Amino acid sequence: MASGFFAILDDVAALLDDVAAMSKIATKKTAGILGDDLAVNAEKASGFVSQRELPVLWAITKGSLLNKIIILPIAFLLSAFLPWAVTVVLVLGGIYLAFEGAEKIYEFFVPHENELSAADIKPMTEAEILELEKTKVKSAIVTDFILSIEIVIIALGAVIQEPLVTQIAVVSVVALIATIGVYGIVALIVRMDEFGLKLINLNKEENSISDKIGRFFVNALPMVIKALSVIGTLALLLVSGGIFVHNIDFLHHILPGVPSILVEFVVGLLVGFVALILFNGLKKIFKK
Repeated sequence: MASGFFAILDDVAALLDDVAAMSKIATKKTAGILGDDLAVNAEKASGFVSQRELPVLWAITKGSLLNKIIILPIAFLLSAFLPWAVTVVLVLGGIYLAFEGAEKIYEFFVPHENELSAADIKPMTEAEILELEKTKVKSAIVTDFILSIEIVIIALGAVIQEPLVTQIAVVSVVALIATIGVYGIVALIVRMDEFGLKLINLNKEENSISDKIGRFFVNALPMVIKALSVIGTLALLLVSGGIFVHNIDFLHHILPGVPSILVEFVVGLLVGFVALILFNGLKKIFKK
């Protein structure tokens, strides 16, 4: 009886060792998209009132965890019974990401028809601010959903030859690391200015070391947010372009002499603007 119990413990220990080793491999394979995920979500999670930043980020984090809970079982079922459907889902998600990236570029160069001047902008009521906040949170969660699909599928591909129990454990660990790691770093970024102010108020000395470091963090935050906005847009196009290039044979072998990152960016940009033109065209048709 005792020997059987210890044999079970030995099997569990062996399984945990396998999961740890395979999780390390899978995390390395998803490292690139995790970086893109960080840039995209940091840009999405910024721009809120200071006291609302952490509550909003927590709402997005909960949405991200729910996304993973939805995606994981579907990914395992599709991988087992309909492997071709995984590629279809990836490509559709890639089109959405490319569309978002192209839309950001379009909005930067082409002003909105209803754009108001600073003098025309009226102060928003608390209800309007909360409604805008909800809209931005929903947008962030939808984008996270698409990026989460890519992370889960890449991690699953790294352990596809392993037993189902190992697949479930490894991909779940990678998904959890992705959520906690990405949004933990995002939280640190958006609270840089608050940390800087605390350092400035740390003592009453003028121009102390803590004052200099604090001012650095306060002044750096707007530049970091602007940089992340640009990086996030590029990330959307690179991630989507990577999905198309790696999952569509024709594109996989196009321009073999050109660096893959450039090919992925151009493909993502072209698909994004095609999707944007079709979307705007359909919107005008339905308006009429």
